[in-house]
Amino acid sequence: MINNIRKLSLVLFSLIPLFLITGPAIPDLVITLGVIFAIIWILIIEKNYELFNSNFVKISLTFWLSLILISFFSINKTKSFEDSIIFIRFLLIPLSVYFIFFTNNKDVKRVLLVICVLVLLVSLDTLYQFFNYSSKDGFGNDILGFKSDWYGRLTGPFGDELIPGAYISKFGLLGYAYLVVSKKYQSRSIIQIIYLTLILIVCFASGERMALATYLLGLFVLLFFIKNGKFIIFFSLFIGLSSIFLIYKFHPFYNDFVVVESNETHQGLKIEKIYKCNKNSNKMCSKIIDIQPSFKKVITNFSTSNYGEIYLLAIEMFKDNPLTGIGINNYEYACNNVNGYRKLMKIHNCANHPHNIYLQWLTEGGIIVFISFIIYLGFILYFIRKNDGQRDLKLISFAVLVIIFWPIMSTGSLIKNWNGVSTFYIIGICLCLSRFKKNY
Repeated sequence: MINNIRKLSLVLFSLIPLFLITGPAIPDLVITLGVIFAIIWILIIEKNYELFNSNFVKISLTFWLSLILISFFSINKTKSFEDSIIFIRFLLIPLSVYFIFFTNNKDVKRVLLVICVLVLLVSLDTLYQFFNYSSKDGFGNDILGFKSDWYGRLTGPFGDELIPGAYISKFGLLGYAYLVVSKKYQSRSIIQIIYLTLILIVCFASGERMALATYLLGLFVLLFFIKNGKFIIFFSLFIGLSSIFLIYKFHPFYNDFVVVESNETHQGLKIEKIYKCNKNSNKMCSKIIDIQPSFKKVITNFSTSNYGEIYLLAIEMFKDNPLTGIGINNYEYACNNVNGYRKLMKIHNCANHPHNIYLQWLTEGGIIVFISFIIYLGFILYFIRKNDGQRDLKLISFAVLVIIFWPIMSTGSLIKNWNGVSTFYIIGICLCLSRFKKNY
């Protein structure tokens, strides 16, 4: 009975990357039940109390306790305590993955295969939607019938969520790891090049700038430091960037408009789209559309941009509460309810979080939580470096974590279900990959 439950939990944990496509609810439920079973397995069935002497467990618990500690000093104590207490489910994900579920090469290869297949399916579906385009209506339906409500953004199979680029940039190199460890694909460089190139193109097509930037960063980390397969990474970059140039040059989305107005605010680029009229194809029609401002426009006018106001407000909150912060998941509450903070949002509405992992911990948890998080993250990197797996696989793990935790970028909140589950699940897979033995 217990072994059957463990096998079921193993299967469900292997399918977390699939469940993440459905939204936040199912993966959150699966990991919650999974970590509860993991605790029962360790404490009651195996009675493995020695695991609590692990530095990884101690540092994870210390980070969690720091969240609870600062909640005593938060603006909205109820919200901070609630989100701090249940945050333990995220911290238990990598522990469960590494120590309970994916403990051998076979289990790790299985989950890497799942990830590889899903990344390919999401990429192909998103690419289909990208080329299903009309100047009047923008990008059309994906294969499943999903269509974005935002002109110029892609949904892929994620329904109304605009995250296909974030998904494949986070999981993409783990799928590549499967091609590296699988005997079937080890010597087939062309398959690996096509895989990595496809992800690069889709990250660009998705319109998610951070997904493209961080995935490129991950590839460059591999290019400079990996021992085997440098030419695979190089040709993937060369073909991918060349394809992006051609797409930008010839895809109508980037060429069938004129700029009417441009500013740095949210949806601040006003363009006129020109297309053939439905009733009279010999006549040209047009429509005005608001889309995301250019990256250059945001950077040159950062303080009045959407992200500029969000970040500057977060910094002010930290300066007012440097040691303990304003409370976990209190950013939006403080912005809306503290008069001095609300006035700092002169152009935009209050966001629900500071849109940067490190800034969020500083703002909502102060120096106490920020240092605890840096120690936690540093230990993960140290753990991977010291593990006894293959060097190139450990480097892939490191590149994946660079993609997720690169500090200079806009990010989701680790407090939220989807981002929290995906991030800590990937940490667990990276830890498992770092101990992968040579006998593939």
